[in-house]
Amino acid sequence: MASLGNPQNTIDIIKKYDFVFQKRFGQNFLIDTHVLDKIIRAAGITKDDMVLEIGPGIGTMTQYLAEAAGKVIAVEIDRNLIPILEDTLSEYDNVMVINEDVLKVDLNELAGQYNGGRPIKVVANLPYYITTPIIMGLFESGVPVDNITVMVQKEVAERMQAGPGTKDYGALSLAVQYYAKPYIVANVPPNCFMPRPNVGSAVIRLTRYTDYPVKVSDERLMFRIIRAAFNQRRKTLQNSINNSPELSIGKDDVAAVLKKMGLAASVRGEAMSLEQFAQFTELIKECGR
Repeated sequence: MASLGNPQNTIDIIKKYDFVFQKRFGQNFLIDTHVLDKIIRAAGITKDDMVLEIGPGIGTMTQYLAEAAGKVIAVEIDRNLIPILEDTLSEYDNVMVINEDVLKVDLNELAGQYNGGRPIKVVANLPYYITTPIIMGLFESGVPVDNITVMVQKEVAERMQAGPGTKDYGALSLAVQYYAKPYIVANVPPNCFMPRPNVGSAVIRLTRYTDYPVKVSDERLMFRIIRAAFNQRRKTLQNSINNSPELSIGKDDVAAVLKKMGLAASVRGEAMSLEQFAQFTELIKECGR
C-alpha cells in the first residue's frame, strides 16, 4: 500500500471510495510526511508500545504508527471510513480498528487486554469541538497513559501551555497542567491538510505526571473553584465565586483565605497559579469544617 503521506495517494483513495468529508466530524486529513515523522518522534513510540489512535481518518498516521509501534488500536467514529481503513491498513497485522465514539469506549479494558495494564501512548488529530472532552476524559478516567500527542487548533495548544497573567491562561491551562506537562512540538500550517482548515494547527505533547505537581485533598472542589474563577474572568475571584451556581462559599470566607495567602482582595483568577488554587482550596475546606 502506497504511503498516504503523499497527497496524490490521499486524493486517489478519496476518489476510489467517493469519500465525502463530514463537517460534523471536523475531518481534515494530514498530507505532510515531515509532520507525521515529528509526531512519531515526539510521542517516543517504539515496538514495546501500544498506541491508541483517535480519529485515524483514512489511515495516514496509522500506517506510520503501525511501522513504529507494537500494537495500534485506532478508534474511528465515521463508519464510512471503515472500508477505506480496511484497504489502507490491509498490510498491517498489528492494527485493530474500532468503529465507535472514543468517549464511549472502555479504554481501561483495552489497555488491560492488549497492554497488560501498562501505560499506553495516545496519538490523535482532533477536531476543535471535541478536543477538551477527549483529553480531559483520558486524564480523569484513570486510563494508564504515558503521553498524549495531539494535533489541535493552534490557539488551543497555546491555551494548554499558557501560564498565569497571560491572555491564553484559563481553566483548560490549569486542568491540563495538573495532569501533564505540555510541550508544543510543532506549528502546522493549513496547507498540510486536505481539505485546508481555516485556522492554523499545532502538535502538542502532554506527558502524564506520575505524581501531580500540587497536592489537593478535593480535586473536584478545586476544579469547581477554577471554573468559577474563569467563567467571569474580568471579575475578582471573590465575585466570581460568589456568582457561581456550583459553589456555596461565602464572600467573608474568600476574603479571609485570600488575606491568609497574602493576596489582595481584588485578585482575579487569571493571576493565580495552580499552586495557589490548590492552597486556596485547602484553606476554603478548613473554613467549612
